[in-house]
Formats: sequence, structure tokens, C-alpha cells
Amino acid sequence: MKYVDEFRDPVKAQTLLAEIRLLSARITRTRTRPLQVMEVCGGHTHSIFRYGIQQMLPDEVEFVHGPGCPVCVLPMGRVDDCVALAERAEVIFTTFGDAVRVPGSRKSLLKAKADGADVRIVYSPLDALAIARKNPEREVIFFGLGFETTMPSTAMTVIQARRQDVTNFSLFCNHITIIPTIKAILDSPDLHLDGFLGPGHVSMVIGTTIYDFVARHYRKPITIAGFEPLDVLHALWMVLRQIDEGRCEVENQYGRIVPRHGNPSALAAIQEVYELREFFEWRGLGSIDHSGVRLRESYAAFDAERKFAVPNIRIADPKACQCGEVLKGVIKPYQCKVFGTACTPEVPLGSLMVSSEGACAAYYNYGRLDSPEPAVAAGAPA
Repeated sequence: MKYVDEFRDPVKAQTLLAEIRLLSARITRTRTRPLQVMEVCGGHTHSIFRYGIQQMLPDEVEFVHGPGCPVCVLPMGRVDDCVALAERAEVIFTTFGDAVRVPGSRKSLLKAKADGADVRIVYSPLDALAIARKNPEREVIFFGLGFETTMPSTAMTVIQARRQDVTNFSLFCNHITIIPTIKAILDSPDLHLDGFLGPGHVSMVIGTTIYDFVARHYRKPITIAGFEPLDVLHALWMVLRQIDEGRCEVENQYGRIVPRHGNPSALAAIQEVYELREFFEWRGLGSIDHSGVRLRESYAAFDAERKFAVPNIRIADPKACQCGEVLKGVIKPYQCKVFGTACTPEVPLGSLMVSSEGACAAYYNYGRLDSPEPAVAAGAPA
């Protein structure tokens, strides 16, 4: 790839769309429902709506939006834990910016900051470590969040903190793993998926062979996809071609970035620092076995959950919020009862409206393109 424009070429897009139309027409000739392909990653969801890809596709093909946004699946109780830690007088609580507005049962981290808590937005865990070195009299906690994409940078920061003997730095670990999540989706009786667009950034770390069970055991095709519009269309065409030919394989459209066996250095850091939790709670999805990680005993001195008292109470989502159904692909965001009314990016009720990768934010910010209602510009009166 020399230029990003190569992956936004409208002529090539029309060629791919023509091939997709031919394939989908042939596949659905004897079917009674559309082809449903789940894009696991929230980055794909935003690409799909930013570039209007869903509207270009034939009616026989439908994207189902998966739970691949780590901020979106953060349960309300864990947000309350963050707030409790941040409100301690001795603590500087550091976090990525897209997590500060996720609502807890009482308040968000942004509201806690407005109420006097020392909450600081950082761009990497190394920024948090630098704050700890500059403030030896304070306890600095980094809010570790994300799939395998962000696990290595957090792990390497913890390793560096131990090497440099920065004893006032700790990690509140909420990192989660993608494979148990995909398995939970495949085991869900509510969904009837025909294939997957696999996550590009996660796969850059973990590789492609780890998805073999999707094709072998569940008999679903999966293609690892990039994030430009031609990436998404090409990957979708690859999935449809597998269905048309009766194949179920793991294919890699994002080969310019994703190696077959992942990144050895990143995987080594993950293995050194983390171990699997027995289970972890996901917003809207409930508890999923072995879907989260925590710090190993050898790094216990840098574990905020061991260092401080954390409430760790499970909190149910507001009844009006249907994030769970959206995350599982059971309903579209615009079908939620509070979408665009009680729940907006300015005043979010659910986490899917907060994150830059959330499906609800994508629908809202890009004109609710899939809604049967007339499109309303974000912020404009209805």
C-alpha cells in the first residue's frame, strides 16, 4: 500500500459490489432470509456507516454488528469500581478518553472529575507511568481496557514499572479476550449467522490460526478484514465466495498487516504479565468464562484490585437501555426504545452511544442511515 486512496477507489468499489450482487443473488435463490454477516470489530461498524457500505449492498446481504468494542461491553459495576478508585484522595486515576463518559450507576468518570476526583486522560499507559514518576507521593492507577490489541502495551508498561521500581503505579485491569466472545455469540440461540468479518487490529497480535474453531467446529466462514471501504467490501466478497462454494475456512484479507501466527513479542508480554480469569462480566452479555485477564501473582504489587479495596458489585443496566440486544446483533440501534431520544452522544444512557466504536454512535453520527425513519443530522431538531 502506497496511499490510502488506493483503498477508497470508487471504480474498484463498484467492481466488488457487482461481484457481491452476483454472489448474493445466486446464494439466496433458495433461501427465505437475508445473508447475515457479523463484523466483530467496532472499527468495522464505523467504516461501514461512514462510507455508506450497507446502503450499497443488495437487500440479500445484511451486516450484524458484534460486540468488538471494549468500552461498549464494560459493565456498569466496573465503571462504579473506577469511580470508587478515582475518588480516593491519594489517587490519580488515568484513562483513555473514550472511557470517561461511560455511565455507571451513580456517575461517570467525567462526572467524578467534575466533582473533584483527579481523573486524567492519557494517550498510552506509558503516559500514566510518567505521571507516577513525577508524583511519587500519589498513587497512580491506569485503567487497562481493551482486547488483545491493547494488552501488550499495558503489559510492557507494567514490566517497565517493575524494572524501574515505580511502586506507586498500578493497573486496574479490565482487558478482555476476543475468542470466548465469538464462541458465546456462536452458541447464542438468538442468532443465525452465515459468516464473520474477523477483527483486524486484534488479529495483528494473535494471528489467524486461533480462529480455526469457527470454521472447523461451527462451520462458519470467517475473513480477517482491514478497515478501509475496499477492505470491507473485499472481505465480504471473500466470505460470500466461501458460502457459494460450500467452504468454511479462515481467510486473511488484511495480510498486509496481519501475520498468520501473530506478533511473537506482543504475545510473550501478554503471557508474562496476565493470566485468565475464571469468568468476566460483559455489559449486555452477562458472564463469559475465561473472557478476561488479570495480573499474575508475580505482578501483584502492580494490581489495583489487590492494592485497594474495590467494591466489585454487579449492577444491572437500566431497563430502558437495550445495549445487550444490540451487542448480540438481535436488534439494530434504531430499534432501541431510547435511541436518539433519552440516549444521545451528549447524554448517553448506554455505553454503545459513548465509544467511538459503538454501534449506536455510528448510527447516530452518520445519519441513522439504516433506520426506517427519515435521517436526522446529529444535533439537529427532529
